[in-house]
Formats: sequence, C-alpha cells, structure tokens
Amino acid sequence: MAKSMYWYIGRLWKCPRKGFMSLILRQRLIRWRREPAIVRIDKPTRLDKARKYGYKAKPGIIVVRVRVRRGPMNKPRPRTGRRPKRMGVYGHTTKKSLQLIAEERAARKYPNMEVLGSYWVGEDGMYKYFEVILADPHHPAIKSDPEFAWLTGRESNKLRRLRRKQKRLIERLRKTLLPRLEEQVKASQSS
Repeated sequence: MAKSMYWYIGRLWKCPRKGFMSLILRQRLIRWRREPAIVRIDKPTRLDKARKYGYKAKPGIIVVRVRVRRGPMNKPRPRTGRRPKRMGVYGHTTKKSLQLIAEERAARKYPNMEVLGSYWVGEDGMYKYFEVILADPHHPAIKSDPEFAWLTGRESNKLRRLRRKQKRLIERLRKTLLPRLEEQVKASQSS
C-alpha cells in the first residue's frame, strides 16, 4: 500500500536535527527569534500535524506561531537577610506545560477565535516555538462546514480549556472548603 504525503512529512519531523532538515530549522529559528512572540502565518510549518488538529486552507481558520521562554522559572536571588534554605530561588516550576501556555497566549491574542490544537515546531537555547490552530466559530465558512458543527453549536465557547480548568477548581473548592466553612459558622453560632 502506498504511503501518503503526510506520512513522509511526519517521518521528516521525527528527527528534525538530522540531515537537511537541521539546516532549514536552524535558518528558521534565526529568523523567528527576530520576530514578535505571537505571529500569524499563512501556512502551517508541519502540514501533517495541522491537518490532524483540524486545519483546512479556508477562511475562518488561521495558524499562529507562538514563542515561549524555556527553562526553569527560578526567581532572582535575594541579596541579604535569608539563610540559603529560605532564599526561594530553586525549585520553581510551572504547573502547566509550555504548550498549554502557548495555546493560552494565542487565545488571549485572538479572543474571537477558538483553539483547535497546537504542536511543536522548533526550539533553541532560549525559546520553544509552537504553532496553534485557531478557528472562528462565527465565520460563515466555518458555520456551513459540517465538520465544525461541534464548534458552532455552543453559544459561548471562548477559551474552552481555561473555563474547563476554572470549573474544576470551583467544584473542588465546593467539595473541600464549603463544608469547613459551614462547620465554622455552626460552631460560632452555638458558642
């Protein structure tokens, strides 16, 4: 059975630092570092991944490349007044992945768009680069496409992932804090 073009593209991206892909990637990274942190691009760099997340070359769908800072989120070291254990310099890591941070930044930059997915396109010593696929649920081309019916079905669906996380947090607080607060109120009323 013949393999598709997407299979060959995916195979090239398995080891992008080998062969001629390394030269292309190095030139791209040099150019990307001079650009702003969030850049709208015409076509996806990795067509196989973009198609996997729902990209189509049609109005209403855009691709955005997002640059995110790499490395641990260590704080600056205080100059005086603490013993080394209490300096609070090491061990600060992000609670979310850099890819999720990139998706959130793209969603904030384009508030009328909905995040379909994202994928890695490169990294250097300072930054990681992700491409985020965004769709406009109110665009006529997207509304008429049956594959995006799930996207246009809801009335308010902006920043889906952020809202989902907030709902989980609220539910967790209701389960843990609300009973404690009720007990404290009962104890203070009885005494």
